[in-house]
Amino acid sequence: MHQLAKRMKAVVQSTVGGPLTVIEVDVPIPSAGQVLVKMECSSINPSDLSLLHGTFTAKPSYPLIPGIEGSGVVVAKGDGLMPKLRMNKRVSCTSTAGLGGSWAEYMLTSAMHVIPISKDISFEQASSLIVNPLSAIAFMDIAKKEKQKSILNNAAGGALGKMLVRLAQNQDVNLISVVRNKAQKESLLNIGAKYVLDSSSASYRNDLKELCHKLDIKLYFDAIGGNATNEFVDASPEGSQIFVYANLSEENSHFDPRILLQQKKEIKGFFLGHYSSQQSLIKTLGNIKKAKQLLHNELKTDVSKSFPLEDIQNAIDYYSSNMSEGKNLLKFE
Repeated sequence: MHQLAKRMKAVVQSTVGGPLTVIEVDVPIPSAGQVLVKMECSSINPSDLSLLHGTFTAKPSYPLIPGIEGSGVVVAKGDGLMPKLRMNKRVSCTSTAGLGGSWAEYMLTSAMHVIPISKDISFEQASSLIVNPLSAIAFMDIAKKEKQKSILNNAAGGALGKMLVRLAQNQDVNLISVVRNKAQKESLLNIGAKYVLDSSSASYRNDLKELCHKLDIKLYFDAIGGNATNEFVDASPEGSQIFVYANLSEENSHFDPRILLQQKKEIKGFFLGHYSSQQSLIKTLGNIKKAKQLLHNELKTDVSKSFPLEDIQNAIDYYSSNMSEGKNLLKFE
């Protein structure tokens, strides 16, 4: 039986875009429908950086404990059947709005936001089980629903991009991966990627348009936003759909709306939480089961470095400059 502490170390941000401090705070107590997870690992994601920079559309209240995703053991529960079923389980978990994040020794979250994991799944892999793997599965589901056998994804040098390369290979899908330098291109080619474009190349825009039309790519997944969205609007064949799922550029997109009107193109937003809520419970559970089954292979996350909680600023700095190396984790003793 875990001896529950009364105080815990946590990363705290007190103002929008402000500095991070590691301080001691009270360990939260679960209410009905909630569980308390003793964290083992927490991942750092691009969406975490957006939260820290204050560029989320929905503004959180401060002070806040950041961190969207992680893994650990459920050590306390509130009332309800689901919390009872999750008690003492090893889990992958995501934060719940208003309850605090995963960059702390303990995280309070909804019992619906934890996924039990078997002992053959390490806490390191489980800390990245939800956001990227379920997004990759969702992209393939969208392609299947739209009856598209060719898709494009940018910012493809990172963990999600590599997952899509492996899934596309196994599902006989033509995937164009767009990366930002030669080293990332070589990295994807080394794991079997068939089509990789380097956006730093002088011929990139011509190469993009030529290949998109050659493969009749009508489904685009855009993590960069800004000018990248405009490039896809321009390069895509008539009838294409562009799903914007992040804005890594932190820039607004500018494009000629007449292209959308006259060429029947659409720009849509993709947010995993909204997408999942629109699926049936059976479909959601099926995707979670698939993610766990593929976690050792197609959906494996490469871990670049691990940092103690106290070293959070160095962890963020390193991740921001080396995203394509692999996932950076916070690890708790």
